[in-house]
Amino acid sequence: SNAICNFVICNDSSLRSQPIIFNPDFFVEKLRHEKPEVFTELVVSNITRLIDLPGAELAQLMGEEDPKLPGANSTASGFFRSLMSLKRKEKGVVFGSPLTEEGIAQVSQLIEYLHKNLRAEGLFRVPGNSIRQQILKDALNSGTDIDLDSGEFHSNDVATLLKMFLGELPEPLLTHKHFHAHLKIADLTLFDEKGNKTSTPDKERQIEALQLLFLILPAPNRSLLKLLLDLLYQTAKKQDKNKMSAHNLALMFAPHILWPRNVTANDLQENITKLNNGVTFMIKHSQKLFKAPVYIRECARLHYLGSRAHTSKDDLDLLTSSGSKELQPLKSQKRSRLDSCHQEETQQRTEEALKELFRHVHNMPDSAKKKKLIRQFNKHPTALTPGSDVPTSPAPRRTRSRSFSGLIKRKVLGTPVILERKSRDTTPEPVRVSKENVQLLQKCGSPAHMSQAKLKSLEGQKEESCRRMRARLLSKDSSSL
Repeated sequence: SNAICNFVICNDSSLRSQPIIFNPDFFVEKLRHEKPEVFTELVVSNITRLIDLPGAELAQLMGEEDPKLPGANSTASGFFRSLMSLKRKEKGVVFGSPLTEEGIAQVSQLIEYLHKNLRAEGLFRVPGNSIRQQILKDALNSGTDIDLDSGEFHSNDVATLLKMFLGELPEPLLTHKHFHAHLKIADLTLFDEKGNKTSTPDKERQIEALQLLFLILPAPNRSLLKLLLDLLYQTAKKQDKNKMSAHNLALMFAPHILWPRNVTANDLQENITKLNNGVTFMIKHSQKLFKAPVYIRECARLHYLGSRAHTSKDDLDLLTSSGSKELQPLKSQKRSRLDSCHQEETQQRTEEALKELFRHVHNMPDSAKKKKLIRQFNKHPTALTPGSDVPTSPAPRRTRSRSFSGLIKRKVLGTPVILERKSRDTTPEPVRVSKENVQLLQKCGSPAHMSQAKLKSLEGQKEESCRRMRARLLSKDSSSL
């Protein structure tokens, strides 16, 4: 409940100077309490991104299957296993019962007292007095008030009783479901430049994986784990007085925090080192492990702001690196549709322009320019050909006269008549249009502009040629005379 903050607008001027408490995990805790299924799916999807959990182990982590623990199928029943089993059958209100908020409230008295007495040498290793421990245990089970500062109890009595409480829980503080995940976290190591796995632990990934696993612990387990790791962290900081390093403390508490119940050291075999080192790592980095990763905070915040929620760190990295790239697929689809529509419109306009150019060329009077255009059309037989918008009617072609008199008649006398007849009677041959013609159309402007400008230039050229021809004829006549 301490993780959730309530924001209230207060008009009291006397309270305005008070510091404002901001909890960065506010939306994370809100999502955990209001939508646990969404929260669990979000966290587990990121856990599987960091560590490789096969189907069975993932189902155990999600609670869909019963955990398969080492020593569960063993028929050996040693003395220690039987003794631990008998101890847990004697359930009390606090000791031996499932973890509850009431039990945490009672045990927190022990933790608070130990914070004041961390200088005792051999704390958690040296056992206390068994009679005083039983008196203290009965008092905690009955719920009576205890004055630990009265001097009746020693710090070693309280430390041993705390370990006893953890050892008598039905399951370890980190639960059986998380056992295989913690073994995988211990195997997270760095890679060299060639991509080969090294023996150097990848501390950043280990911290991130533990942060995610702690988020999906049951609320009582997570609360007590935080209290305990804070105590062990402060104890290790005073190891020059109490002679208890983080590793020594991990040897004391690993069986209660992480080891499965009813197992011995022989059952765990090669995993003992991993488990002890894992608890050592938790103690050393306890101040970082109970903060939600940044991308989980952002996902929870976006979920309540009505925005699109991201499900992994990769999604958040993508969001922060490229701004609004989360909408990139939609934008690319829309852009492809617009491009296709634009291409269709462009192609349609091009065909219409080519058809207009096709008509205009065949309506032009005979000239070298017209022949050049027709040759350009015929150079590209694979280009687009305008449709049958221009009417075609079969008509016989006129034979050209190659005599000198015929040339005079065409150039001097019969040019307008022949041109009119040709424009009326000749059938324009289908001409294929190429890219060069489109460029020619763009250079010349609109067909109307081309007809006016070109016709004027052609008429001028014809008049000049007629003057030259008359001059030549007159010169020949005068010379013959």
